[in-house]
Amino acid sequence: MRSTLPMSSTNLTCQWVDSLKAIDRARWNALVADGLPFLEWEWLRSLELAGCAAPREGIQPVHLLVWRGKQLVGAAPLYIKGHSYGEFVFDHAWADAASRLGLRYYPKLLGATPFTPATGYRFLVHPQEDPDELTARITGAIDEFAHKNRILCASFLYVAPTERGRFQRQDCLERITHNYQWVNGGYRDFDEYLERFNANQRRNIRRERAALAAEGVAFNTYTGEAIPSGMFDLMYRLYDDTCSKFMWSSKYLNRRFFQLIGECFAHRTVFIAAEREGQIVGMSFNVRKGEHMYGRYWGCTEDIKFLHFSACYYEPVVSAIRLGVRVFDPGAGGSFKMRRGFAATPNYSLHRIYHPRFRQILEDHLKQANRATLEGIDDLNNDLPMKERPEPAIQF
Repeated sequence: MRSTLPMSSTNLTCQWVDSLKAIDRARWNALVADGLPFLEWEWLRSLELAGCAAPREGIQPVHLLVWRGKQLVGAAPLYIKGHSYGEFVFDHAWADAASRLGLRYYPKLLGATPFTPATGYRFLVHPQEDPDELTARITGAIDEFAHKNRILCASFLYVAPTERGRFQRQDCLERITHNYQWVNGGYRDFDEYLERFNANQRRNIRRERAALAAEGVAFNTYTGEAIPSGMFDLMYRLYDDTCSKFMWSSKYLNRRFFQLIGECFAHRTVFIAAEREGQIVGMSFNVRKGEHMYGRYWGCTEDIKFLHFSACYYEPVVSAIRLGVRVFDPGAGGSFKMRRGFAATPNYSLHRIYHPRFRQILEDHLKQANRATLEGIDDLNNDLPMKERPEPAIQF
């Protein structure tokens, strides 16, 4: 699928493509620049090649490219979806409300990084272009696409906080949810970080880490060219096992995806491996770019008490301090993250609703829901086991 749409007199044209195969990797990544790593060509294209983001899975890539002459100046990673799985911003109640109005909620248009609840989605804009102008152009093209294809809703999930205003100026409705983040307070090491906790929780964390050491478990970090051969395949097997045990319906990735990421994304990957007697007994898969790190997946070969907490929270924080990471996002869900020092942080999703009555219903609902969410975030952070509330997460 490919179509071109003239755009006013500014020498801008829009092009819809059904795969990142249609665009050069370097051109796309030049627009991502220092943005979210999951927006990079390698990650998104691997999802396509592995068949994870594919029509048979109910998710069709429909990326939008914006050209000024022969130069790519803007883009939007977009997907048509026939369901809401793998989004982590739950809208099933919206689908039910649409149905009661006699409206068809699916297919919907989604702006997001599939299966990846990480803050930082945005329209990609060349640094020499006006981001407000490009946002308006992209939004206009999305509106025309939605009307042409009888789409009720275009949703943009986990939007970068710095981009909220641009989406709001395009008349998007904002929905606020939350996740948890760790923010580096300039700590010299993990022990200095522990001093931020109250005495009781500081003692608990030391006890949990000591229990693993007593089991003979030690941690090693592998990244880039230091990642051993076969580690991405091992990570897939651990991921597969975790999904089988706890969340089979959430198994969105396959072995081919991990193989592809191993070939093109090792420079962003941080594996934290729990090892005993030379064997890996557990491992977490993290992605780092600049001053941000993201926890993605984890698994273990043995059920060892406290292993999950260390592999997914404590040891990534140790690595974050050592690597100069300022913000570590450990992934979706889990209020137990708060006991490990991860503060509740707002997530922003922006939505264009193309039916007036449905939009008004959602707008009225969101006014109250967002207020309640922000109050809930404040209450959660008041219960952090810290001497003082941590600083808010870095805005990017």
